[in-house]
Amino acid sequence: MNDRYERGLKAYASQFGIDEADVAAWFAEHHGARFGEEAINAAGGAWNDDELSLRDRSIVVVTALIAQGGVEDRLRGHVRWAVHHGVTPEELDAIIVLLAVYLGYPRASTAGEIVHDELRLLAEAGG
Repeated sequence: MNDRYERGLKAYASQFGIDEADVAAWFAEHHGARFGEEAINAAGGAWNDDELSLRDRSIVVVTALIAQGGVEDRLRGHVRWAVHHGVTPEELDAIIVLLAVYLGYPRASTAGEIVHDELRLLAEAGG
């Protein structure tokens, strides 16, 4: 196992809320082992360097997922992870409002519903 792969395991364990030792098996079950290995290696490079903080990366990824559309389940997970990385509900709202201008209100309003639902669930869970 190389250092990049280990960093990827750590990143996904944090995102999924599972033990690092379970990440590869999770991917194998949900997407296949080969896809999992690629995703873990990619995360090891994308989520771990000194140029952007985890908070900044979360903002970028949430924005990209909103812009892409059709990836609601991924957006849900990244909203939770963004909050974990220190992004505030007010900042998430501001992102959605800004994106409404550039992406259109239908896509932004769909994202807003998802973000608000995840924030509600986090609040109910005490997080």
